[in-house]
Amino acid sequence: MPLPDSGCSSLSRGSGKGNPVFTIAIMEKDDIQFRSAMDTAVRILTSRGHTGRELALKLKKRRIKPAVVDQVVAECERLNYIDDAETARHYLEELKRKGYGRRYVRSAMHKKGVAADTIDRILEQGYVDSEERENAESIVEKRQATFNREKDPRKRKSKIYRYLYSRGFSPGTIAEAMNKLINY
Repeated sequence: MPLPDSGCSSLSRGSGKGNPVFTIAIMEKDDIQFRSAMDTAVRILTSRGHTGRELALKLKKRRIKPAVVDQVVAECERLNYIDDAETARHYLEELKRKGYGRRYVRSAMHKKGVAADTIDRILEQGYVDSEERENAESIVEKRQATFNREKDPRKRKSKIYRYLYSRGFSPGTIAEAMNKLINY
């Protein structure tokens, strides 16, 4: 008589973990879990690039065992399905288009699980100071009508400063952008 919920009907009562059939059944079950998790990972990765950490979190939310998640992430890295540096480059371009400064980009990439040295390298190569200043100036120009509603120049300057700072621009970049665009 087979064991209840053993997942293998070839085991008989009294056979233990030392039985080769039991060991094979466990290995097959793990292989099936790995394949299923790998399929899920590929589906996740087709929508957009993810970092290894993001993929692991999404797989864990689907109640996949941590050991299987680690195997899947390692396999995805081996197959070059995951490349944290490339994902960070694309994310940098997206955040620059949306008008964020280097501070915000650094924080957002850190939350995605990108290593600090990778973040530094990508910011150094892909977001120079002059580009950040131009980005800040562009944002102020787009929102100029909103800022001009404030009649008091000190309050207007303060609002612009707070807005740019909240978007991740450094105080130096903000000062340069405001000096160029606004007459006080």
